[in-house]
Amino acid sequence: MAGMEAGSGGFRNEPNVVPMIDILLVLLIIFMMQVPLQRKKMDVQLPPELQQQQQQQKAASDQIVLQLNEDGSYAINSAPVLKENLERRLREIYDPRPTKLMFIKTARNRKFEEVVEAMDIARGAGVQVIGFTPPEAK
Repeated sequence: MAGMEAGSGGFRNEPNVVPMIDILLVLLIIFMMQVPLQRKKMDVQLPPELQQQQQQQKAASDQIVLQLNEDGSYAINSAPVLKENLERRLREIYDPRPTKLMFIKTARNRKFEEVVEAMDIARGAGVQVIGFTPPEAK
């Protein structure tokens, strides 16, 4: 008899899962192929190299660098500033500016507390973003 197993004494009802697995694999392949097609692209216009160089030069001239020198003195863009006048000078620089970005360049022998104190003074003067310049290679 078809459907009767020898010695079992009855019918066995087992689902055939092979077609279901085949369908799942096909769906998986279809969904995997759709992911790269759904990526969005954005059109971007890049300026010509000449304009880009001019913008880089302008950005470089607009950057303010607070230097903590080895001898314990301070300088803003290589112009010496006394520590007592540092906050006043930074306010003069940053009050008219819309972007309040400053970089700190510190000598290797300066202590962490001195750097944090300079950052506090800059924050008090209105600087919103403070970055650090990488150490120069010897």
